[in-house]
Amino acid sequence: MNVQASPESGITTQVGITRGYMSGFGNGFETEALPGALPVGRNSPQQCPYGLYAEQISGSPFTAPRTTNERSWLYRIRPTVMHWGDFRKVEAHLWLTSPAEAIELPPAPLRWDPIPIPAEPLSFIDGIRTMTTAGDAGSQAGMGAHLYLATRSMQDEYFYNADGEMLVVPQQGRLRFRTEFGIINVEPGEIVVIPRGVKFAVDLLDGPARGYLCENYGGAFTLPERGPIGANCLANQRDFLTPVAAYEDRDAPGTMLVKWGGTVWAAEIDHSPLDVVAWHGNYAPYKYDLRKFSPVGPILFDHADPSIFTVLTSPSETPGTANIDFVIFSDRWLVAENTFRPPWYHLNVMSEFMGLVYGVYDAKTGGGFQPGGASLHNTLLPHGPDMDAFEKASNAELKPHKLEGTLAFMFETRFPQKVSRFAAEIPALQKDYGRYGRKLARHFNPPANT
Repeated sequence: MNVQASPESGITTQVGITRGYMSGFGNGFETEALPGALPVGRNSPQQCPYGLYAEQISGSPFTAPRTTNERSWLYRIRPTVMHWGDFRKVEAHLWLTSPAEAIELPPAPLRWDPIPIPAEPLSFIDGIRTMTTAGDAGSQAGMGAHLYLATRSMQDEYFYNADGEMLVVPQQGRLRFRTEFGIINVEPGEIVVIPRGVKFAVDLLDGPARGYLCENYGGAFTLPERGPIGANCLANQRDFLTPVAAYEDRDAPGTMLVKWGGTVWAAEIDHSPLDVVAWHGNYAPYKYDLRKFSPVGPILFDHADPSIFTVLTSPSETPGTANIDFVIFSDRWLVAENTFRPPWYHLNVMSEFMGLVYGVYDAKTGGGFQPGGASLHNTLLPHGPDMDAFEKASNAELKPHKLEGTLAFMFETRFPQKVSRFAAEIPALQKDYGRYGRKLARHFNPPANT
């Protein structure tokens, strides 16, 4: 099988295979790009078909319970040890790993305008900008909230992250993830999850791209329990898509990048490491279209907790307390009667990093929260609707109302989030956001005789 480069786009593509996806979350998949490439009845035969090497990648300890045990068998042209050169430490730019240097800021909500995409050449990896970190990657707990700003495709560069799982939320521009498991195309409104240790390269399909990245140091993302909701709605297993096998048989100079222990390392290689011809298992990258999320909510009165909008959760050792919840606020009907419909005023023991992919977020209608922007409401810091949103919602005629063309999300974690120097010092930080509550009017009107 050959690999070709499009002269128009400069994007390397895998050819000779049928691109596609397999549906289901956490399934045991099997897929092959050449007929008969998967061994039958065993994982590691004495000789693999086509002269391939068998290699296992484990996403959990060998002895993890069957329900949480993650591993896949890969049948590849070269095993990963052949992708290993003499590694040198390289600049991680503005990508930080917890525990990391943080800036001490007064306790207050924070919000950022969209950060302009620079003109300089930046790959997906070069353009990662850390906003906050939480927990400790070394103890496999916590997360990093990042932005990515990309202006070029990764040509002859390959990457994997040994520190954390990567959940990517595009906001501008389509991306192609060429992974060792296959090809994933993703656009704003979708997400892609790359497990720890999985090699990939990112191509830009529409020019410069911007989006959000959650680096999960803890338990792998999984679907939340539905509890009394029952068997249906929220994110359904069938809508998660894992790529079919595709491979690059390409001999050309390249660079292997590995993030390990908070440091980025690089080694020169003479071939593509995306050379998996067949694989089977349940540890693999996947994508999900957030527009297929089926929300549930109150249909008589009051406002339900935002946890009903959880798409994925990274569990912790404490039941009911997430390492990370990935929550979205998408199109939905509001029908509750005699109810303040936007999110209520709140102090949360969990900390909340928010982003806006498109549209308007219903709790912030004053125009200060824009697509591509971000906000942070840290542990037990007050937040809620701005003045415009409060006054409008308090006085609106409560007819059924549909929120349309909106997609906001939240990375919520049990850990306080530490703000990076980059995030604290960029011009996009809104200096007066923490004072938005002061604009709220006093409405207290006690009886005259009290």
